Amino acid sequence: MNKELEKLLFNPIRLKILSFLFTVESASFKKLMEVSGATKGNISIQIKKLEDAGCIKIKKKFEGNYPLTSCFITSKGRKSFELFFISLKSYETNKTEK
Repeated sequence: MNKELEKLLFNPIRLKILSFLFTVESASFKKLMEVSGATKGNISIQIKKLEDAGCIKIKKKFEGNYPLTSCFITSKGRKSFELFFISLKSYETNKTEK
């Protein structure tokens, strides 16, 4: 497995965010806080890291007078999550064969 990908996704909050976005079209900042159980500050940092890695796209807009931040998984993020999951499954398979 790619060491950078491993380092990125072994963080529980980033893994929760990416795995949730894998199953939905998009998610609001508030929903990602709910799903991950993280604070506003921590979510901000983690989604920025995922965006910098090209795994998600962040869109900010206003709905009425309120800011709305939405996150979307990218094709790179989808592929990265799949590779990470496959790697974890292979570790499990190798462990049970020994």
